[in-house]
Amino acid sequence: MRKYGLLLSVLISIPAFSQVKLSDLDRDMAGPRAQILVLGTVHLNGVPGFQPAALNGLLDRLAAYKPEIITIETESGEECDLAARHPVKYGADYCPSTAAAKAATGLDVPAAMVEVDKTLKDWPAQATAAQRRRLAALFLAANDSASAYVQWLQLPEAERRVGDSLDPALVAQLDKIAQCNNENYQLAARLAARLGLPRVHAVDNHTGDRIDVPDIKAFVRSIEAAWAAGGAQMKAYRKQEEALMQAADLLPLYRFINEPERLRAAAEGNVAAAMRAQSAEGYPQIWVAGWEIRNLRMVANIRETFRERPGARVLTIVGATHKPWFDDWLGQLQGVDIVNVAVILK
Repeated sequence: MRKYGLLLSVLISIPAFSQVKLSDLDRDMAGPRAQILVLGTVHLNGVPGFQPAALNGLLDRLAAYKPEIITIETESGEECDLAARHPVKYGADYCPSTAAAKAATGLDVPAAMVEVDKTLKDWPAQATAAQRRRLAALFLAANDSASAYVQWLQLPEAERRVGDSLDPALVAQLDKIAQCNNENYQLAARLAARLGLPRVHAVDNHTGDRIDVPDIKAFVRSIEAAWAAGGAQMKAYRKQEEALMQAADLLPLYRFINEPERLRAAAEGNVAAAMRAQSAEGYPQIWVAGWEIRNLRMVANIRETFRERPGARVLTIVGATHKPWFDDWLGQLQGVDIVNVAVILK
């Protein structure tokens, strides 16, 4: 019995992989396959002297891909509403306030989301200015400012004014967004408006990465130490990124940050380094668990955007450190092909 127990102990310790292969269940799929392009991005508020025109070359290439759905790295109105109802768990300032939009429309976030869905189901091919202003206001009330900006950009300049639930406060909010150096507005929303899409889709999720540890300062120190120990290659890459950020055209920067070797170095520096790090509390490994939960939930949110649209062309714009996880996990979904970003940015 002792020998049997030892043998069982050894067998249990041997890593086991999935015993059922799932990757080829779609081999006889009927109809077109979904195409997903994952574009890793820098956060534009960190680009010195950023000018929107610097993205024109990148926008041209993304427009040629002709995405039907664009997703962005920010929290949805639904998640924001959840967090607002559970401030002890998620924090009282989880998302921006929608008080101004609620005052203008009379709608809280859940009610505004319902109105958005109803409006989009009957959205005409050629919307009037009044319809666009009203939908922009609904999006703001639903805590979806990027989609509100998509509608704002599709209005003629003369029609970007107060009216149809857009009061002066909301118009000022949209004007402020136009000056915001954020990829959700300057890249995703501008592209969506250019393509005539009604919205973008928020897919970020932080509900599973709010770490509950007894000493948060020690937790942060342990993660930073792990990254410092494993980040030599990333430091060299960051110097190249900083040089490319100075250019009037940011297309070369986007080509660089989406290169496989650069992405591999980021994954190694962030996650592999954390998994190797020694910690009595297991803090670095706990951080990795939160990172994985966030990425898994984001991937699921992306899947939801084309659930009812098999064969859709999807563009997901996300911080470049997420791209390896997105490519890998989205690529495992049935009926999905990952598009080579290097071909699109060529």
